[in-house]
Amino acid sequence: MAQEAPAGDLRLVDVTKRFGVFTAVDDLSLTVAQGTFFALLGASGCGKTTTLRMIAGLEEPTSGRVLLGDRDITGLRPYKRPVNTVFQSYALFPHLDIHENVAFGLRRRGIRKVGEQVERMLALVQLEGYGRRRPAQLSGGQQQRVALARALINHPQMLLLDEPLGALDLKLRRQMQIELKRIQAEVGITFLHVTHDQEEAMWMADTVAVMNAGRIEQLGAPADIYEYPASPFVANFLGQSNLVEAEVVGRDADDLLVTGHGNRFAAPLGRARSRQGPVWLGVRPEKLHLVAARADVPDGRNAISGVLTDICYAGVSTEFLLRTAWGQEMSVFTANSEPDARLVPGAEVTAHWHPRHSFVLARDDSARDAADGSATRPGATGGGRADGGPADGGVGAPQRLETAT
Repeated sequence: MAQEAPAGDLRLVDVTKRFGVFTAVDDLSLTVAQGTFFALLGASGCGKTTTLRMIAGLEEPTSGRVLLGDRDITGLRPYKRPVNTVFQSYALFPHLDIHENVAFGLRRRGIRKVGEQVERMLALVQLEGYGRRRPAQLSGGQQQRVALARALINHPQMLLLDEPLGALDLKLRRQMQIELKRIQAEVGITFLHVTHDQEEAMWMADTVAVMNAGRIEQLGAPADIYEYPASPFVANFLGQSNLVEAEVVGRDADDLLVTGHGNRFAAPLGRARSRQGPVWLGVRPEKLHLVAARADVPDGRNAISGVLTDICYAGVSTEFLLRTAWGQEMSVFTANSEPDARLVPGAEVTAHWHPRHSFVLARDDSARDAADGSATRPGATGGGRADGGPADGGVGAPQRLETAT
């Protein structure tokens, strides 16, 4: 069977989904570029799975349109849409062998000669020779590959992945992440992957959309979102951030100057989402360096002193928790290459970092909960809707949510 011509970009136009008085997806406009690996990332209840189900035709939008290329598929039944979905539960038929599980979609369409296509799909997911086994004879990772092969054999123009790796253990999950990237690159169709796993989204996707309360907070390449978060929610959902309440006091060449809790800090103007008034000064834990005395801080560095309250050894790194004089707990990640014996709970220390690693976000009451306790609550909720663009000519031009980059 010849594969259909590419359908084009997926576009959601002003899509809203309500369940009674609850709004699961709120006026969402989004473009997923054809042939890309796109991740929709968010916490449970943010609307990401509802969005996927509307694309698949399993839910009907309350308002708005779903388009694939120039074709409006909003009202099409699921089986008439050129998409296939792979769920967290593999939903394999236990009474059929692997060959017949993969061939199921072709046989339903009346195609009799399926052997060659099935073998090609099993080779694609690296399960050659497994055709006559039953699902119960395979591991979880192998069953997930069978589910992928069964979806891909139908030549969909888009593959929807709803938390497909959530039931796997860590080692299998990492292996399947690599396999999914390889398969997407080989078949060249659009993958839309829904997940709550931040590392999984960053590892696999070309583009990530961070979703919160039914809306997109920020969209872009994983590295861009991580390095230039648009809101306190994004800063603490995609990885961890230390956010310090501060006030803008001026500029010095290409730096924005802020003060917070008696300390003076600098941040690049190009990493500032707000350039006046109350702000959050942010820095990622892995950008910080710990020293036992403030006198050891190099000139020109931002610095905060405090007392170590806890230490967590994680093999390749150690996380230190530092409580500041104003009661905030900050997180510091350090490599375990040259441990410092002086860094023990109760020790007075200073965390310092280069100003270029700072970023600045607008601060208001609605965003306070997302930033408070940022070192220990990376998934804290809060923050308003952000368009992904910096204020006052910051990093790049303001992003349009309907355009995937």
